[in-house]
Amino acid sequence: MKRVAALFLLAATVQAAPRQDPPPQQPQAVFRTSVQTVPVIATVIDKNDGRLVADLDQKDFQVFDDGKPQTINLFEKDIQPFSVMITLDTSGSMTNSLELLKEAAEAFVIRLLPDDQARIINFDDRIKPSPRFTNNRDELIRYIHEDIDYGNATRLWDAVDESMTAMANIKGKRVILLFTDGNDEGSRSSSLDDVIKRAQAEEFMVYSIGLHSVLPAYLGGTTKPDKGIRRLAEETGGGYFELTRAADLNQTFTRVADELHRQYVLGFTPQNLDGKLHKLDLKVLKPGLIARARKSYLATPNG
Repeated sequence: MKRVAALFLLAATVQAAPRQDPPPQQPQAVFRTSVQTVPVIATVIDKNDGRLVADLDQKDFQVFDDGKPQTINLFEKDIQPFSVMITLDTSGSMTNSLELLKEAAEAFVIRLLPDDQARIINFDDRIKPSPRFTNNRDELIRYIHEDIDYGNATRLWDAVDESMTAMANIKGKRVILLFTDGNDEGSRSSSLDDVIKRAQAEEFMVYSIGLHSVLPAYLGGTTKPDKGIRRLAEETGGGYFELTRAADLNQTFTRVADELHRQYVLGFTPQNLDGKLHKLDLKVLKPGLIARARKSYLATPNG
């Protein structure tokens, strides 16, 4: 939860760029409030056909804090810029699918808007970030195709933790787009519980894509994505996609970009800043619709 004494920022703040880069093309989106606000970012889908629903109004939502209904004092449904860490598993099991993964990551980058920004981390037995956050799509695509290669083990939770650390000083909507085809192998400093607790406390949204990957012939068999990535996505209000074909990666990465640009931002004023984790529940009052949002917030005053 964030102090919003004068300003509640839900915009991507681009890191200082080299002098040759052009200045940002559009101003940041700024939402003004005078109290401490708990932001809730929601994706709404039709449960029958899975289509995104982006034309609802404030009256169509109800927010509950530990089961108690809250008054919504912030509501936005315009496109909000975001910052995203594209966190990609490049362990040895991805040898046969790496080029398809690169194409899917490129498809996601192409759909970034001018005020969005991204950075890439690929992980195996090493964790390798791109140089900086940027809204330069050509720079990001070049990195994807020229600087990403595969390694050995799968330091999954370490990579998620390092993704959050890289975004720690960025304001606004912060997203981790996580892809893996296997279980954590060799993380040295983080566990699933660690990254969930951090994401809850620091308000990161995680989108997880898991692939049942066919191993290279000399290894044989298939891999399954770590079950923890689904829990991480559900706890933080992101989305979870489990694929059985690498050919579906492009469509799935594109779907994530679409969702991130068609989300709602709601907010309420908490009644009890007790330093504890509170259960959040967001309901859509129109029948046939489902809302995804984070399931908790830490009720601690900031600042």
